[in-house]
Amino acid sequence: MNAPIAVAPTLRADPLADDAIAAILHGHEGSQWEAIAIVNRLLGEWQSNAIIAGWRAPEGTPAPIAAALEAYLAAGSRLPEWADAARIARSEELFFDMSMLSCSLLFCASLPECYVVPDLAGVLHVAGQLEAHTDYRVRSTAAMIFPVMMHGGLTSPEGGGVAQILKVRLIHAAIRHLILRGNPSDAVLEGGSAVAPMDAPCRNVHDTLYNHGWDVAANGLPCNQEELAYTLLTFHYIFLRGLRKLGLGLPQQDEQAYLHTWNVVGHILGIESGLMPQTMEQAEASFNDIQARARLSPYLPDPRPELGAALMKAMQDQIPLRILKPFPVLLTRYLCGKSARLDLALNQRVNLLSRALFISGMVVVRGVDALVRLAFPNFSICRMITRIFGYQFTVKFLMDQTRPLKLPPAVLNQVDSAVRGWGKDPKAPAWMNALEARLAGRAPAKPAGDQQPC
Repeated sequence: MNAPIAVAPTLRADPLADDAIAAILHGHEGSQWEAIAIVNRLLGEWQSNAIIAGWRAPEGTPAPIAAALEAYLAAGSRLPEWADAARIARSEELFFDMSMLSCSLLFCASLPECYVVPDLAGVLHVAGQLEAHTDYRVRSTAAMIFPVMMHGGLTSPEGGGVAQILKVRLIHAAIRHLILRGNPSDAVLEGGSAVAPMDAPCRNVHDTLYNHGWDVAANGLPCNQEELAYTLLTFHYIFLRGLRKLGLGLPQQDEQAYLHTWNVVGHILGIESGLMPQTMEQAEASFNDIQARARLSPYLPDPRPELGAALMKAMQDQIPLRILKPFPVLLTRYLCGKSARLDLALNQRVNLLSRALFISGMVVVRGVDALVRLAFPNFSICRMITRIFGYQFTVKFLMDQTRPLKLPPAVLNQVDSAVRGWGKDPKAPAWMNALEARLAGRAPAKPAGDQQPC
């Protein structure tokens, strides 16, 4: 008897979420657009881990939609047996200890590397999520990361991490279904035939996805297992690699805890366990392998330069001084390396004075840090500088009160409280905190005893 033929990760998706979306869109008596609108309203109820644990569709919900969503939550909301609460708690501490620096790495390392894979960039391009709506894409990413990394985000009933991840997982399935105009499993069974584009009006992102067309044989499934695993790598491996490149690398035990926590996220997100690395060495090998394979199958026309330019402009718009505006490009080049720089077309000429200031600054800062740490282990000018840039991106871009992150009110208040607490770096001496506040253009953080109650 012949052994079954292994299906490549690019042709594997997420049966749980895909079957739920198929049941919703094809089981509803009305149009699929009506079904999507109903689901979007119901997702607004998924505001905490406790709510999704016992969620039941409200009265009046069409039976196929209610049954599909209830079954999806019942099967997908449990943490894996191997989840380690102590490691998860340590990762939460690490993320908030890095505070503003975490956001600098998100903007200048994780997101740019995410857009390097052509097919993954192609899905974003189809949806118009980065060129036309850069802030929406970035803020959507932050709206998942913050609830996950808040205290108890994955492990407590009051947390919102699991609920937020399951929303994202269902959105991925809806994107696959709309692009392929059916269940991804059917597209694979049919031999990966191409879905022809349609010349029809595109009134919204759903129309755009549905009308665009997709070549499964050439590009694999949209949001496939390999792309999901790669995206996960940008949130844990690339984050940790960025810390190393800045001279702020964590002890091995802490790196392991961070990888573990995001692997728990990957499990809830529907990523196969065999695609999630357990060590930095495995993560590096997997990351490099996926990028190398992806570059052999370009998505044409190549959307990556436009995506890279849009992301850089979003950051530059938050920087007031003209001489510092090239810094997001320069920092991204440094953190991501030459290959990503070429993929995203970030090789444009940069003002000589800005480039000299950046290079000399990196050399001097790294040298001073290394020397002073011999006597004061927690001293870091590099940490202070990246916190300053992180402040610009976090407070002025992500936490804009005129357009708050789309999070449940309780989670949003928790995020806002945490971000306000990031104004003081507990690892830095008082004079460095005062200097940081001055350079970032914010009021110095008050001592804990001077804080006014909310």
